[in-house]
Amino acid sequence: MELDHTAVAVSDVAHAVEWYRSTCSAEVIYQDATWAFLKIGQGKLALVVPSQHPPHIAMRVSDEELSTHSTASGEVVAVHRDGTRGIYIKDPDGNLVELICYPARE
Repeated sequence: MELDHTAVAVSDVAHAVEWYRSTCSAEVIYQDATWAFLKIGQGKLALVVPSQHPPHIAMRVSDEELSTHSTASGEVVAVHRDGTRGIYIKDPDGNLVELICYPARE
């Protein structure tokens, strides 16, 4: 398991993308009206619209780890628009942690 990204809530994805590009030299990995994924240095940042995605931190996990955590938590694995699969769980203080699994590259 390793830290994959942090997601922060924004009111206007396009405006936020431009701010992170000009201020932090962010590179856009993906962008649409409700979600953007940026690379900043060695890290990744997701910009989310709260009505569709909660602010969270994400940990990259293997298929096996995702299955184990899904079974243990009772959460159903969701397939995201970028092909990743994941679940959201909460830490002891109620912070959301996404466990995310990327599709195998061919």
